[in-house]
Amino acid sequence: MPRICIVGAGVAGLRCADTLLRDGFQVTILEARNRLGGRATHRTLPSGHVIDLGPNWIHGTEHNEMYDLANSIGTILHQFPSHSTIFDSDGQVLRDGEELDTLMWNIVGDAFKYSAEHTPIISSTTSLYDFFETTIEKYVRPGVNRKRRVEILIQLSERWGAYVGSHIKTQSLKFLWLEDCLNGENLFCASGYKNVIDHIAVRAQQERIVKLSTKVTLIRSNEKTVKVTTDAGDEDEYDEVVVTVPLGWLQRNKEIFKPILPPQMSSAIDSIGYGALEKVFISFPTPFWRIEQRDSVCNKPYSASLQWLKPTYAPDTNSQQFYQECVDLSGLPDPHGHPTLLFYIYGDQAIAISNTLKQLPQSEEKDKYITEAFKPYFCLLPGYNAALKDCVPNSCYMTEWFQDEFAGFGSYSTFRTGLEAADRDIKIMREGLPNRSIWFAGEHVAPFTSMGTIDGAYMSGESVAKRISAAYGVTPLTTSESLK
Repeated sequence: MPRICIVGAGVAGLRCADTLLRDGFQVTILEARNRLGGRATHRTLPSGHVIDLGPNWIHGTEHNEMYDLANSIGTILHQFPSHSTIFDSDGQVLRDGEELDTLMWNIVGDAFKYSAEHTPIISSTTSLYDFFETTIEKYVRPGVNRKRRVEILIQLSERWGAYVGSHIKTQSLKFLWLEDCLNGENLFCASGYKNVIDHIAVRAQQERIVKLSTKVTLIRSNEKTVKVTTDAGDEDEYDEVVVTVPLGWLQRNKEIFKPILPPQMSSAIDSIGYGALEKVFISFPTPFWRIEQRDSVCNKPYSASLQWLKPTYAPDTNSQQFYQECVDLSGLPDPHGHPTLLFYIYGDQAIAISNTLKQLPQSEEKDKYITEAFKPYFCLLPGYNAALKDCVPNSCYMTEWFQDEFAGFGSYSTFRTGLEAADRDIKIMREGLPNRSIWFAGEHVAPFTSMGTIDGAYMSGESVAKRISAAYGVTPLTTSESLK
């Protein structure tokens, strides 16, 4: 059987290998890291609880293979309440926060529809933020508080950045529809993705086909085979090569391909954006904020979803008044709940904090910096008392994707203003270079309804494997499997 090399042991690479092995191919996975999973990785907190540093969610439950897989192996999934507790720019709970948050998502929904229906005529320079600014008046009913409500809706729109890893002002309206996901619920993976990754990797590990700590430095294709060279100087020949590295890494390392990539492929790779999303985990001895269950303004339970809009009260640590949001992990189903606040930060703030932490060598220094940076927000939660030990973080951790070479110094693909033909560019990458026996897989070449997600990476890896199998006459390829 043909020999296949898969570059990268993330979700796409592992799923591709699993499918090809089942079809009888000889497969080798070359992985630069010393572990499997790629961006889907985890860490154990001092409390013993395990946190996902990469994907946390399943995006849509209808016709989602990742959802089906997670369910089949007993993964605990959790749906957080839909409403949020929202603090205004002065640190006060918004009385009409839930209503305005719902209205904000209604505007986003209309923007998705407008994007899908008018892509050809939308300027490439128009952003999702522009859509808010030009249409928001029609969503807000007349009244004495209309100006205030418009202002808050604009501030709420910055929440979009926590989904894509860059500011809403950089989100392309023309290709916003590519950010849409599968229908159904968005579920939090409460028990973590570790068991899912282990399950996908079973066959590859049983066959002992993975070479860890092995960085690919050259992929040279000729008429009959593809030669792959590693940083150790080893060189092997393969019949096909599947490149599953993150888009950010691919953009920075196109020179590994010899001959050079065709201009159309090179341009397609460069055109798609790459986000900067980081996660900050702040753990406490107990979930002090759950002691007082109802907020005095709205007389409703505090939500597991919390937002702080344009904070004016943290000039020393947030002079640019970056939007903040977090998820309360204490409400996850037992035994997975723990007193940890998970903040999602993005763009300039994520980059600035990441660069600062890089300069702090000691974990105690990092913890102190993170605590001071986010204290202005968690100190507003009910039950907070600076004199109580339960209100002092006992561990902090921030992801470092922006500092991670093998993650491509970022998080995942995004669609930014300036894009002229994002859908075409994705199709070009997705098609790969079969005439040179080179294929691409990953979240950046996923089905259009699963771009930038672990779900999409999984489906993309499977799709490429089936295309290769079909090319060798091993299994038939159906239209649905081609991801067209």
